[in-house]
Amino acid sequence: MIDFSTDPSRYKHWKLSFDGSVATLTFDVREDGGIDPGYALKLNSYDLGVDIELYDATQRLRFEHPEIKSVLLTSGKDRVFCAGANIAMLGKSSHAAKVNFCKFTNETRNGIEDASAASDQKYICVVNGTAAGGGYELALAADHIMLVDDGSSAVSLPELPLLAVLPGTGGLTRIVDKRHVRRDRADYFCTLVEGIRGKRAVEWNLVDEIVPTSKLAETAIARAKEFAAQSKRPDNAHGIALPPIQRTIGENAIAYPHITVQIDREKRAAEVMIVGPTSAPPKDIADIHAAGVDFWPLAFAREFDNFILHMRHNEPQIATWVFRSSGNADLVAAYDQALIDHADDWLVREITLYLKRTLKRLDVSSRSMIALVEPGSCFTGTLLELVLAADRSFMLDGTFEGSNLPAASLRPTAMNFGTLPMCNGLSRLETRFLDDSDHITALKAQIGQDFDASAADAAGLVTFTPDDIDWDDEVRVTIEARAKFSSDALTGMEASLRFAGPETLETKIFGRLSAWQNWIFQRPNAVGDEGALKLYGTGKQAKFDKDRV
Repeated sequence: MIDFSTDPSRYKHWKLSFDGSVATLTFDVREDGGIDPGYALKLNSYDLGVDIELYDATQRLRFEHPEIKSVLLTSGKDRVFCAGANIAMLGKSSHAAKVNFCKFTNETRNGIEDASAASDQKYICVVNGTAAGGGYELALAADHIMLVDDGSSAVSLPELPLLAVLPGTGGLTRIVDKRHVRRDRADYFCTLVEGIRGKRAVEWNLVDEIVPTSKLAETAIARAKEFAAQSKRPDNAHGIALPPIQRTIGENAIAYPHITVQIDREKRAAEVMIVGPTSAPPKDIADIHAAGVDFWPLAFAREFDNFILHMRHNEPQIATWVFRSSGNADLVAAYDQALIDHADDWLVREITLYLKRTLKRLDVSSRSMIALVEPGSCFTGTLLELVLAADRSFMLDGTFEGSNLPAASLRPTAMNFGTLPMCNGLSRLETRFLDDSDHITALKAQIGQDFDASAADAAGLVTFTPDDIDWDDEVRVTIEARAKFSSDALTGMEASLRFAGPETLETKIFGRLSAWQNWIFQRPNAVGDEGALKLYGTGKQAKFDKDRV
């Protein structure tokens, strides 16, 4: 089982150090520390385990260290920054493992960019040796790239000429969309095994500056302090600890304090019950800080994030996630209001951003999602986002026979109107009602109001509203039908339908990962017996099928 929980005391590959408002995150991969046996992580090459630690470190820098305003990202090895994703690992991995690895790595890079854009915590990448493939892609996530000018160190994306694949973590998109490298230069750059170094790397905007070896450390600190001086992060705030998430895993069940998961392997479905808060939120911001990870929105975000990652990587056969909820809608709304009221506080901002990133992770998960809105549910505000994120939703019209629970309802809050955007930069409501701003305005005027099944149907918030007689059959047929379709075709359909509206850096990256990157990773030119990925390092030349398909 792949476990996404770790902490700095258990890191094998990263080292965190602090100097006032500047943190240094040092990349020093242990060769024998792979997450799986059978390969050595030479030259700071990485696998999923390395990125799990990086994700944990970036989360801790945001929550545990509000005083950190800039982060230096560098290598602990001499004359090498990072050789990219470990090729032997990729060669022996299943297709699903490669795709999940690339997706998680993308999300971690996106999280670094989110820290810069939304948390004012800037990243400076100090490329103190050669950065190839995924190593350069990691550098591309930073705000500023410094390359050592030692006559040999270069940046490169050599996947095409070396491996017959493509940069899997956004490299192609970032060099043209983010760094604005000219297309003709980018084409040349991506066909060079040796990459580009020195003045040309700066002239082509592949890096921001080159620095002699003798001045690299000094200049890096100076840049970090310059970035820190411009940050509005607090100077004297105290962070909150991120202890291990409480979780119990059984053969067909997972239990968190606020989420329970029941797995039906025959139906290839997981029923996910989210339990809302049981007490009112603290009124004072100091009490929110004192609550720390027990503050319900943060507790939910951490558990839901862990659930998504666990299911993606450890339960690939479970193709459908069915979301239910239970609790008091008034309390969920009260916690949403607390986030809105204290939006200027650094911790509340980080919690809200974490909710945003976690819901984005849900959006790009290759699983069918169904939401069931039943009596006793609390799909309000932040939790209403799960209904809006679902591929299909059912809301019971009326009550269940013999139940004393009131009829189901949905309630929008201010959180549904732009605070938790998707990768396309739009809210889930804006994505649902694309180019219908009048509809959004009408819904916004009803913040705080409960929608019964009839009103929710009329407002377009749910897909179907069966009554008690038809409920079980309609839900059952939907779940059973999902299990019979091609998983590949479902992934392609869902990814194509979920992101209506404008294309962004993120939607390009994930759309391409779901389409051509997955396809190329299965082609014989890359992974066949005579493919480049399989033969790399053997001294044998790959044999390519030269047909354009």
